[in-house]
Amino acid sequence: MDTPHGRLTAFGNQLIEVHLWLRRELDDLRENVETQLAEGARPRELRAHCLTFCSALDRHHTGEDGGAFPRLAEEFPELRPVLEELQRDHRLIEDSLRRLEELLDGLDEHTDPVAVRGELDSLAALMETHFVYEEKRIVAALNTLDVPGWRRSPPGFLLVDEH
Repeated sequence: MDTPHGRLTAFGNQLIEVHLWLRRELDDLRENVETQLAEGARPRELRAHCLTFCSALDRHHTGEDGGAFPRLAEEFPELRPVLEELQRDHRLIEDSLRRLEELLDGLDEHTDPVAVRGELDSLAALMETHFVYEEKRIVAALNTLDVPGWRRSPPGFLLVDEH
């Protein structure tokens, strides 16, 4: 991705930008859940926002597992234990997303906002520890990679959905 000054942004820095975007999206969901469910009029909007967020987070982790992590393991074999740990985190986050989607499947004006908020809080805690660990352990390695294909067509783990 090009910056306004024509320089390429390193992949690790792009990863941090995606993490920041995902954090903001989840914060927005967490701030609005009680209001949207208490009003009783907008559970459909909340469900749509949650599912969009879940899809973006899933795309990010699927892209890491299928593209970034194998590439890093090739270039930096010493990172394999870290990458395996990050993949275990992805499964925990996936379980949380599944529970959240199950809550959303029954979403209506009678849904308990505390249950939805609890799952969002759990997801936020998992994501934060995962993102911090990932940023500390692999950003520097990602920043050294030059993958022309990623520059031409950014992989899923480097994409954000701007509304």
